[in-house]
Amino acid sequence: MALPQQGYRATKPRARAAPPTGDPLLFEDTSSGVPPMNSQNYYESGYNMGGGAPGGQGASGVNNLFTDPVASAAVMYGSSLANQGKDMVNKEISRFMSVNKLKYFFAVDTKYVVKKLMLLMFPYTHQDWEVRYHRDTPLTPRHDVNAPDLYIPTMAFITYILLAGMALGIQQRFSPEVLGLCASTALVWVIIEVLVMLLSLYLLTVHTDLSTFDLVAYSGYKYVGMIFTVLCGLLFGSDGYYVALAWSSCALMFFIVRSLKMKILSSLSADSMGAGASAKPRFRLYITVASAAFQPLIIYWLTAHLIR
Repeated sequence: MALPQQGYRATKPRARAAPPTGDPLLFEDTSSGVPPMNSQNYYESGYNMGGGAPGGQGASGVNNLFTDPVASAAVMYGSSLANQGKDMVNKEISRFMSVNKLKYFFAVDTKYVVKKLMLLMFPYTHQDWEVRYHRDTPLTPRHDVNAPDLYIPTMAFITYILLAGMALGIQQRFSPEVLGLCASTALVWVIIEVLVMLLSLYLLTVHTDLSTFDLVAYSGYKYVGMIFTVLCGLLFGSDGYYVALAWSSCALMFFIVRSLKMKILSSLSADSMGAGASAKPRFRLYITVASAAFQPLIIYWLTAHLIR
């Protein structure tokens, strides 16, 4: 028997009415978990905080930074200090070396590098060893294979250090101290050779157009022969090392004699007058031969300990 359903009646959900725009709410509606926010208040707060748009506070800060006279003055002062420091560094470098002249020794290209390496290893067939000039200015290395450069000696020195580290690693003798000693020894020998050459030319009053960079270049060409010698020693053992040492030494001696002969003896006519003029050609020849004969000794000294 069905009981009478008294006190129960179907109810349908009431629709929430929007509060009047004029009267504020007595209580906040927290049923959705998100506090209500009026869109108009949101945009007004955004404009007030950001200086024009929501999230525009960073742009406003950047604009204020550039429009601030103190910040602009600080930026200009920092730029002036940087320029002054750059000028001071360039001035100090110019006291010891000419930057423009140093650029001349690095004015090379791939074609020149290949020709120069072939000339260093096979100099016997080369005929013309004279450096070419244009309006009393020597041509750059990229236009004259006989011109000395510093690119090949620099790259060859770095390659020699890397090759020495590989050779020591293969023989289980590598350590940073040994590699540093090898690099410093190779660099010191070049410096000693250049200083001895300059001192000899000064004491014997031999006037040439050889500059310090020229001597560094000719002294640094030995690293090419050293790389060839060490590679042959690693690939073919001690026999290959001594064969490569003999070949690279003879080729370098021939190259140095022919190159320095054109440099040192080119100004002989200017010194042909005066006392002791007859001794000048002999002194020049002694210096040239001594410089060439010194190269095999240095090559052997710097590469023999890398081959076992």
